[in-house]
Parts: sequence; structure tokens; C-alpha cells
Amino acid sequence: MSFRILFTCLSLGLITAAAHAEPLSQLQPLSRASLLLDIGHAGKHLIAVGERGHVLIKQQDWQQVATPTNAQLTKVFFFNDKLGWAVGHDATILHSSDGGLSWQVQYQDPKREKPFFDVFFSTEQEGVAIGAYGLFFRTHDGGASWQEEFHQELLFEEDVSYLNELKDSDPEAYLIERGSLLPHFNRIIPLPDNRLLLVGELGLVAVSSDNGVTFNRTEFDYDGSMFSALVGGDKVYVLGLRGHVFSASLSLHDWQELQLPVESSINGGLANDDGSLYLVGNAGVILRQDPHGDIALLARRQGENIVAIDKDDAGTVWMVGTKGVFSLDDIAKK
Repeated sequence: MSFRILFTCLSLGLITAAAHAEPLSQLQPLSRASLLLDIGHAGKHLIAVGERGHVLIKQQDWQQVATPTNAQLTKVFFFNDKLGWAVGHDATILHSSDGGLSWQVQYQDPKREKPFFDVFFSTEQEGVAIGAYGLFFRTHDGGASWQEEFHQELLFEEDVSYLNELKDSDPEAYLIERGSLLPHFNRIIPLPDNRLLLVGELGLVAVSSDNGVTFNRTEFDYDGSMFSALVGGDKVYVLGLRGHVFSASLSLHDWQELQLPVESSINGGLANDDGSLYLVGNAGVILRQDPHGDIALLARRQGENIVAIDKDDAGTVWMVGTKGVFSLDDIAKK
């Protein structure tokens, strides 16, 4: 299926699947310009992650730190200024307890051949990691141990019937099929009322009121892939394929599509305190929605895909993608 191939094989349409992990990520002098797939906060510092297990931390400048893997990293999340997790290919989960300066492997299974795409912790102990083909792992002990879950409630009805029949007739085939029928889980975020929002492939937009134990699909009328989600003010935004971006109130019942001046896939966004919103995506597009809802194309970086965006404590907006990390100020200087 084209949407599935786009996300799994290209990691948001960017590159082919990474090779199996090697023992250690190599420190590279040009790592700042290498493929980076996410950027996030660890207290006052920003941290970016990407190919070959690269982790970069911004203090005075961007510096690479060593990690115990060469697996491509797709997402980073910090619960506070010390405790953080990064996930990626080879079903890799890394953990840091010192603000990203050092990392340890908590879980890795190259034979699984499925990447994690996101990780979220609601407390220091309770967390989930999600990924390709419905990959869903949970920890109750800060990542010391992880347990896999299968969210059958997110299957289509015909797939549920098919699996039930197969479970009785061919248990081995049942386990194989079960591992490929769920859509990709691309992003999981907390809502202001502590519910969790899960978005993914094939128009998946689902919500959980029990910390991800069960999910219910929302009334979302679009069957394309959603790559990311964010909360801005009193609205929820989901970002996806070919320029499709939707917003709704926190009730999640009134989805409306934003009219973008581009058709590039939108991979990430950043909500600002003044009510404005940045969106970034493939073909190097950077867009801004002002507080009144008007959307403009700020820049287009040719030959580049932009995947994620965040802001440092000084107010500088930073982005990452196929050509590394750069700031909005860098673009203004050109």
C-alpha cells in the first residue's frame, strides 16, 4: 500500500530503512548536517536525534554525544530536565537520566524489523512507545521492562473477523497476520484533560481516556496518513499527507481542514503563545498561521524535507530534516 510504503520504508518519506544496529554510534564531525528526524526539549536544552544513532544536544552550540546504537532514531521525549527516552529502528528504546549527555539501551529487537515512531511518558514510571504496524509497548517501571500490547479495537471490522477465524484454524498464521494488520501508529500526544491522542496511517485519529489501555476512533473523515499532532490554545491539530492538516476543538467532534498554499506532506508543527502556528514538511516548506487563521508560506528550502520544529528558551525557532538542524534566523540571513 502506497501510504504504508511511504512511511515505513522512507521514515516520513525521507530515506530507506536503516540497517541493523551496530554496537556504538560513531561521533561524526558533520553530524549537525546529517539526517535528523526529531527535536525536543530536555529542560532548558534542545536535543535532536537522527540517523546512525546520532544525538545532538544544544548548549552554547550543537554537540554530538555518544550513544550505544547505530540504529536510526526517530523521536525523542524528555519527561523533565533529566529523564528522557529516544526511539527508532530495530525496535530501539534508549534512555537518559542526565539530560541527554549519556544514553543506555532499554530495549532493542532487530529481528522484529519494525521501527518505533514515538514515545511518551505520563509519569517517571509510566510510558508507551508506538510504531509501525500497530507496534505498541508499555512500561510501568521507567523502562526497566517493556511489555507489548495489541490494540485490536483499532482494527477494521473485517480484519477482526478474519483474525478471529484464523486464530482457531491456524494459530501460527494468526500471529503473523496480527503483526501486520494494524495501521502505523505515528504520533501519540497528551491532551489538556490528560486523554491521549493517537494518530497514524489510513486516517487513524483515536483517543484514550485510560492512559492508552484502550482507544476509540474519533469522527475523522479522511483516510490518508496523519504524521503528527499538536495542541495549540483550545484546538487540536493533526498533520498529514499531501498538505492535509485538520483542526478541532478539544471535543474532537468538529474537524475542519485548513487551507494550505502547498500540497507537500506536513510532518511537524509548533504552536506559539501568541496563537500563531508553524508547520513544516516535505519539499522544504515552512508555513505560518497567524492568530487570525491566515496561512502563509514563509520559505521553501529546495531539495530538503523538514521533519520537526521546536523553540529554544531564547525564542529561536529550530528545525531538523534531511540536511540537519537549522534555525529560522539562518533562513532570514540568506
